[in-house]
Amino acid sequence: MKRIPLGELYYEFSRHNEPRLRIEPGETVLVEAEDAFSGQIRTNADRRDKTKRPYGNPQTGPIWVEGAAPGDALAVKIEEIRPSIGQCATRTSDPKQLTEWLGDDCPHGTHVCPIRDGKIYWSDEITIPYTPMLGCIGTAPDTGVPTTGPAGPHGGNMDIIETCPGNTVYLPVFIPGGYLYLGDAHAAMGHGELSASGLEMPSETVITVDLIKGTNLPGPRIESPTEIMTVATGCPMERSTAQAYAWLILWMEAEFGWDRWKAYDILTHVGQISVGYYQIGTVAAKIAKRYLNIN
Repeated sequence: MKRIPLGELYYEFSRHNEPRLRIEPGETVLVEAEDAFSGQIRTNADRRDKTKRPYGNPQTGPIWVEGAAPGDALAVKIEEIRPSIGQCATRTSDPKQLTEWLGDDCPHGTHVCPIRDGKIYWSDEITIPYTPMLGCIGTAPDTGVPTTGPAGPHGGNMDIIETCPGNTVYLPVFIPGGYLYLGDAHAAMGHGELSASGLEMPSETVITVDLIKGTNLPGPRIESPTEIMTVATGCPMERSTAQAYAWLILWMEAEFGWDRWKAYDILTHVGQISVGYYQIGTVAAKIAKRYLNIN
């Protein structure tokens, strides 16, 4: 298994960076990544210092996948996500839209939590199951250079809890080699990422990367052992929800033989959504696989 050690931190999904690693399709890679705070919060006394690191969600990469060409897709199976230092951290100092109802006197709220035995020790009384996921994973677009703040057709800062071990993330390829980046691992996160911080942790992520030729995906897809889902981002969130469901209908039509209007009907009754960071309007629309071959 190849390994990418922690190195330069990238805050853009850029085609202009030199690949850190070149792999063949089907290879497995261990990727070390820093947390969303760029390593600035390790104790409850620490504070995020944007004068030194103004951006968030640093990425490791890019990974060049041999044979990847525009119009293809990378199939990234997330095998495992491990905490690098046995702890995670969050902060609650920026309630943004919530200030309309809660006020703006929110304390900094740095909160470091140990991770052990499959649990996150949020307090002496409360433990949270260790359910890791990647906040960011994406490829480099052929025009423009998106930061690690938003998400888009390339993936990016999706903050969807389904980017987790056992699932496969399908990402469009826009340039030769694909230029895959990942980072911003969370030990756990609720739907919506309310404070804009999950339980952030430096991480070691094991992925297996395959190549699918000629897919021309309009945006990211995720497949779990029991579900398929499509991801769309933008505000208002109602539009992202509609777009994600429309892409899911087209996927059901193209690969599972569904008439699009029957797919529209069944999703009305059994479809579900997962919400990423609420402020940027990321939505995954999904359906259980048990429905796909019965139409």
